[in-house]
Amino acid sequence: MAQRGQERRDEETEEQRNSRLVVMTQRGQERRAEETDEQRNSRLSVMLQHARKRRLNVIEGQNHHQIQTVMHLELFFTLLLKNTTVEKWTISV
Repeated sequence: MAQRGQERRDEETEEQRNSRLVVMTQRGQERRAEETDEQRNSRLSVMLQHARKRRLNVIEGQNHHQIQTVMHLELFFTLLLKNTTVEKWTISV
């Protein structure tokens, strides 16, 4: 079913595509014009929740990257210290 719709869209001319998009836009505007305040608030609330989820996913991805970087640094310095003798780290007073 979805494949046939995609095939139709692949074959449509630019004029047909523009016409289809205009109709979709008009329908969306009509729906929004008819919706109650409660429906509008609900729709906006859902949009806000999605935006928050996307932001949270970005933050989690950044945190994951930072944690990986710290772990790599810890491993690097651990291996470096294991290969370094104590004499190299003596402090002269």
